[in-house]
Amino acid sequence: MTATTEITRTAPSFLDRIAAPAPATLSEIADTTLRVAVGLALVPHGVQKLFGWMGGYGLEATGQFFETQLGFAYGYLAALAAGSIETFVALALALGLATRAAAVVIAALLVVAATVHIPAGFFWTNGGWEYPALWAVAAAVFAVKGGGRFSLDALIARR
Repeated sequence: MTATTEITRTAPSFLDRIAAPAPATLSEIADTTLRVAVGLALVPHGVQKLFGWMGGYGLEATGQFFETQLGFAYGYLAALAAGSIETFVALALALGLATRAAAVVIAALLVVAATVHIPAGFFWTNGGWEYPALWAVAAAVFAVKGGGRFSLDALIARR
């Protein structure tokens, strides 16, 4: 004689469902969305510095500000570097091109920016270090994770 055991399955609870890891595709979409958002959020700051677009002051005035107000020895070059990173390297991050390198450069720039904002305190609304520090951490995530499945890096690697 054999005994049969009936296993009853219960539906997962709400807590089980929200605590479960997201399916790979949803996770990849979330990572891509964050990568694109981080990259594109920096571009307006860069074009303000480089070209004076979107209410910015342009390279010459930003360079003078970096030198006279922030104490950079070579304000024009610092503004050129910051603006270029925020524009072109941030676009590379958004596209997922050389993602890890782009993310390291962006995170480093934003750590410097955060230190410049320390005297204003924490809150972004007072010009504090909250905003650049948050974006530095977000960029650092992609220095570790890379561009992911939906990136130019992945497309190039498949060839």
